[in-house]
Amino acid sequence: MLTREQFHALLANGPLLLDGATGSNLQKAGMPKGCCTEQWVLNNPDALVALQRRYAESGSDIIYAPTFQAQPIALEKVGLAGRTEEINKKLVELSRSAAPGCLIAGDLTTLAVYCDSWDEGNFDLLVENYRRQIAGLLAGGADLLAAETLMYPTEAEAILTAAELEGAECVLYTFTMQPDGALFSGREVGPVLRELEESGAAAVGFNCVAADMMTPGLVSRLRRYVKGPLVCKPNAGVPVIGADGIPVYPQTPEEFAKIVLECRENGANILGGCCGTAPEFIAAVRAALGA
Repeated sequence: MLTREQFHALLANGPLLLDGATGSNLQKAGMPKGCCTEQWVLNNPDALVALQRRYAESGSDIIYAPTFQAQPIALEKVGLAGRTEEINKKLVELSRSAAPGCLIAGDLTTLAVYCDSWDEGNFDLLVENYRRQIAGLLAGGADLLAAETLMYPTEAEAILTAAELEGAECVLYTFTMQPDGALFSGREVGPVLRELEESGAAAVGFNCVAADMMTPGLVSRLRRYVKGPLVCKPNAGVPVIGADGIPVYPQTPEEFAKIVLECRENGANILGGCCGTAPEFIAAVRAALGA
């Protein structure tokens, strides 16, 4: 796994590009809505490999392994909690085979669906879940960890603790937020990111925020708090729910890339896409950066 210093050295050559959405693109490839993504991918690896190869070809420097909810408390719902470490290991290895020239990030997320993850009384529960997941990610050879779509500071603190206990040094932390830019805990996001940075985060920022609503201004505001690398991984606009119940995101790759370029100009230097994006969105961002 990379050290923070090694990761920061990579940024000296210019911004790093993340990938885009995974789940929605796997649904287009046949994954049933509402299933356990991790289980489906292990049973249908070709769909993931094809998607991640397209991201690599589009210019992604960092690919997120499909381990978004591969924590014991989530895997228990499908009877796989006992295989947590094995599942995380295999999914990192699968991503490595798909994109051998990219850095592979082990992906972690909020546990708010499964417990009161805002409650400090559940801190030990959070740490234990994240520790088991991180152990598997490291066993699979993850180059770094990406804690994304976090909702509460307690989750980030638990991941920070779990990462330290498992010896994982390079971790990115990104929060989703309310339309006014506040966290779901009600706290202002800037001070929270600054605290994480001071506690050893390799990079901090946001994801799963509609690009056309607030991203460029948000980046400028966050840059006043964050001294180091700043992550910008927005959605492709505000979705409209289709007749089939699946969200449809309105932005074109070019419209999305224009906003992400503004984010870059305002201080973000780790760029990617979240909901509604696909490899062509990353390719448009790469072209907009002139790289």
